[in-house]
Amino acid sequence: MRVAVYARVSTPHQAQTQTIEQQLTRLQNHIKQQGWTLEESFIYRDDGYSGARLNRPGLDALRDRAAMAEIDVVLVSAPDRLARKYVHQVLLIEELQRQGCQVQFVERPMNSDPHDQLLLQIRGAVAEYERSLITERMRRGKVAKMRAGQLLPWTRRPFGYRLDAERPRDPTQVRLDEYESAVIRQIFAWYLEEHATLYSIARRLHDQGVESPRGQAYWTNGSIRGVLTNTAYIGTTYGNRFRIVSTQGRRSALSPVGSGESHQLKPATEWIPITVPAIVTQKEFDLVQEKLSHNQQRASRNNKRHEYLLRGLVNCGMCRLTAAGRTTAEGYRYYVCRGRVDKVRRASGEACLSRYLPAEQLDALVWADLCEVLSSPEQIAVALERAQSGQWLPQELPSRQATVKHAMAVIERRQERLLEAYLSEVLSLKEYDRKREELRKRETELSSQQRQLEAVAQERHEIAQVVQSIEEFCARVRVGLDRASFEEKRWLIELLIDCVVVKNEAVEIRYVVPTSEKGSHQPFCRLRMDYRRGLLKGLSHSN
Repeated sequence: MRVAVYARVSTPHQAQTQTIEQQLTRLQNHIKQQGWTLEESFIYRDDGYSGARLNRPGLDALRDRAAMAEIDVVLVSAPDRLARKYVHQVLLIEELQRQGCQVQFVERPMNSDPHDQLLLQIRGAVAEYERSLITERMRRGKVAKMRAGQLLPWTRRPFGYRLDAERPRDPTQVRLDEYESAVIRQIFAWYLEEHATLYSIARRLHDQGVESPRGQAYWTNGSIRGVLTNTAYIGTTYGNRFRIVSTQGRRSALSPVGSGESHQLKPATEWIPITVPAIVTQKEFDLVQEKLSHNQQRASRNNKRHEYLLRGLVNCGMCRLTAAGRTTAEGYRYYVCRGRVDKVRRASGEACLSRYLPAEQLDALVWADLCEVLSSPEQIAVALERAQSGQWLPQELPSRQATVKHAMAVIERRQERLLEAYLSEVLSLKEYDRKREELRKRETELSSQQRQLEAVAQERHEIAQVVQSIEEFCARVRVGLDRASFEEKRWLIELLIDCVVVKNEAVEIRYVVPTSEKGSHQPFCRLRMDYRRGLLKGLSHSN
């Protein structure tokens, strides 16, 4: 009987107090009572890892070994040690059982009896409730400590400060870094000079060899603005400022969706002020904020001097970043890829090689195509019917799915070979962990791509029969297209076009078709989703 044991504790404190050793002792005593033997290599443990997540090194190693049919029984002290969430418990138990491996809980023995299965569900729900309760208690405890001035809200120290190594969250132990605080004062002084800009400051810092807060060789406009707007530099930092919400925007229409979560500012009345050492005076800070606000109002993206019909919708097909409008001194308007002008990319020699896109020509091309679409609703009807029958699938989608599937299989084989090399003592444990972590990250990326491709394929089969509403919508908005003002054109562009992808001489317009009364009033570009192809060059829908 090949027996493996698994033990887990959630916090470093529990790991230090040897509670995981207590679990292992109970498991080993049970093995002796059964007359089994336990090899050292069959002991899997996760010290300080939350049971709410499946990404645990000890658990991953156990699952990998079970997949190779090298384990007959896995012993765990209790279901919540395996996972906190019931759905995760079921997933792991079913996975191990498919590999011919039984899962036994020493403190709470279970079998296939319906009553035991019900009890397992109840215990899993209780464990999940306990985790939610613990999370809420921790949140309230942190808020209480911040209100008492005993806890810093920082997860990463701001540039210019030093924290105590033993008590990094203690506000009374915050000290100024002499070099970095001098840089902060210099940045504020530079910006208050006449004609100074964020770009000019970044350039001066780069010329002087000053690294950015993240250790990069080049400061970006965003990092400079972050310094100039940080209230910690006038002696007050704030906790409890953000809440987690579903993301409403996206960095680029061609970028993956990501976690789908972002941070939203709470009302200022809910912020908790915490005192830290000041670096600049209140007067300097106020003057900087006034200049920042004035420059922001005059920024090209916020004024109407230059009319860019596709502002915020153009994407580079080469580097997959967005392209912004830019007007030359001679008055010529272009859309320029951010990857071409980004200072960090240029400094590292990775600037995009895409060409400048004449804005007037591109705007006219897209507007003419949009008018053709609105004037021919039967094209939309045909495309929707094809999508409903499952005939419309991007040609590259099946090939991309096959590529990802093949890559996943390659990763799995590499993991098996890596484990065999480690078990054969060809690799050290440190080298094995490093290589395995690299494979795990790659596998996570591929899994994310696979889910996105599956979602895109599924969308093609779930488009509702909305031909009549589409025809009514087109009839309603195509009236007066010939005499539409710039603002009206811009409204239609934002409403109906997801993005415009330009690569060399090729232009791809990705449309979105509103399929409800609500959808016809909400610009698609404000929704959080991965790219969806549209009419003519593709089709999708929004509600």
